[in-house]
Order: sequence, then structure tokens, then C-alpha cells
Amino acid sequence: MLNDEICKLRDKLNRSIEQGDDYSKTYKLSVELDELIAKYYKELKSGKKKLVWI
Repeated sequence: MLNDEICKLRDKLNRSIEQGDDYSKTYKLSVELDELIAKYYKELKSGKKKLVWI
């Protein structure tokens, strides 16, 4: 489920920030998360999904 993927990636991003990982790693995770969120809302807009709070 897309919502689960978003939650897992958000947790990875948060850990990366908290641990002070290399900027490029944190940035990559952030971009991946943005893409998943955009996909989620695109599906929501097309009527394929119902809103689930993430």
C-alpha cells in the first residue's frame, strides 16, 4: 500500500536527519518521499484512493 511506503520512507528520512547523515543521502530520501506523496495525491485526485491520513 502506498501509504505504508510513505510512512516507512518518512521514518528513514527522519532517522537520516537525526543521525546527521550525509546531505546527499538525506536529500535523496527527501526527493523519493516527495515523489511518493505526489503519486498518492495523484491517485487520490483520480478517485482511485480514499484519503488516509499519513
